[in-house]
Amino acid sequence: MFDPKKLLDDLLGSQIPGTTGTVRDKAGQAVQMAKDNPLAAGAIAAVLLGTQPGRKVSGAAVKLGGLAAIGGLAYKAYQNYQNGKQPADPASTEEQVLLPPPEDTGFHPSQAPQGEAEFALTLVRAMIAAARADGRIDDEEKRRIGEKLSLSGLDAEAENFLKAELESPLDLDALVAAAKTEAQKVELYTASRLAIDADTRAERGYLDLLAGRLGLPDQLVDHVEATVASSGAPQPASVPGSPW
Repeated sequence: MFDPKKLLDDLLGSQIPGTTGTVRDKAGQAVQMAKDNPLAAGAIAAVLLGTQPGRKVSGAAVKLGGLAAIGGLAYKAYQNYQNGKQPADPASTEEQVLLPPPEDTGFHPSQAPQGEAEFALTLVRAMIAAARADGRIDDEEKRRIGEKLSLSGLDAEAENFLKAELESPLDLDALVAAAKTEAQKVELYTASRLAIDADTRAERGYLDLLAGRLGLPDQLVDHVEATVASSGAPQPASVPGSPW
């Protein structure tokens, strides 16, 4: 069995061969690298999740691990919500250092009732589902990604898992049910938000649907958005004519 935690780390902050940065830190360059040089190990993460929201999170993901980085973001948002704070205006918010969640909270990886590896797998699935929300990963792109996966340096089981996830229809019921605790519901939404720019009607609609199915209050979702923004990711842009 492949290591789901390592795969999550790779998606959030894997090093790009021949550069000094991570996939998330150099997302645009990595996408071009994947097109120009399919042998570039690690570039597949940028092809799958080559968006801006996780650029600044990548450094923390490398240092803390993907689970702890996502947990840290979710914990901070949840604490601000619980304390009755107003979501910060991203235009006036300085970027904050991302810290791991406290060990005695449900946001810490060690507290996952299903185990760290299983929950990491859930977050990877959530990120891929979000990345597919606007339909940009079509059959031709899936084929190209499949070709690059075989040359990306991932082990065979991780490669097969990603291919299967790209081909499988979204099962939102199963995804939501995989979040066993209130903390994990916030983390699942946070991971999904990191995977996309949320600047299209389809992406925003997917996130709104996911938040509703997870039972997350609107103000808590606003805090997640503000916390992601303070970590260097952009807020979702308003979509002309969109009800969201």
